[in-house]
Amino acid sequence: MTTGKSFFIDQTRCIACRGCQVACKQWKNQKVVATSQHGSYQNPPDLDASTFKLIRFSEVRVEGMLKWLFFPEQCRHCVDPPCKMAADMYDREAIVVDKNTGAVLYTERTKALDPWEIRNACPYDIPRIHPETGALAKCNMCVDRVENGLLPACVKTCPTGTMNFGDRDAMLALAEKRLAEIKPSRPQAQLVDAPHVRVLFLCEVHPSMYYSHLMAEPGLRRAGAASLSRRDALRKLTLMA
Repeated sequence: MTTGKSFFIDQTRCIACRGCQVACKQWKNQKVVATSQHGSYQNPPDLDASTFKLIRFSEVRVEGMLKWLFFPEQCRHCVDPPCKMAADMYDREAIVVDKNTGAVLYTERTKALDPWEIRNACPYDIPRIHPETGALAKCNMCVDRVENGLLPACVKTCPTGTMNFGDRDAMLALAEKRLAEIKPSRPQAQLVDAPHVRVLFLCEVHPSMYYSHLMAEPGLRRAGAASLSRRDALRKLTLMA
């Protein structure tokens, strides 16, 4: 599915206000996570079953200068989601793709799956396990808002133009235009995995400087798809025996 909706996240404009992080929790009525000082402004320290959006902080040196990098992490809503490929071997209704938006949606039926198999299928390490129900959880693209003509909560609250959302073609065009604008002054700038995901991140330096899972490892998608295909074939043979 190459139509539907997409985000464009321009990390050159992020100021780490964390408005998107708060808006996500508020709209979804998710519980607050207890935090503590752990040597970083990043809090909570990681995604979890009630934190679908997280501003990651990285302090790096770029051309000898100290620089803060901010990464508004969330599910990428892959065009061909590996998590769904893994889930489909057991239950095709556990993870579904919304036909209008392309949003990858987790249902309560994910609690019957092997959660680590689904997590390991994700090239971005996104799915999290609910500690009480055992179901898998992540961003759902605020599909309830989008279906009613509203922006996702994180996009609505962003004050700097970092978060953008709309039809996929329009977001791809906006992302390419912005990349062309900054490329002369920031030659390392790139769009991350744009053909494969609905969340288009624009990085001004190499993605690995922001976070280890910002970009899928080279070949991981192909290797993951091949592995899933082999396992699916073996499973069918087992059922036929």
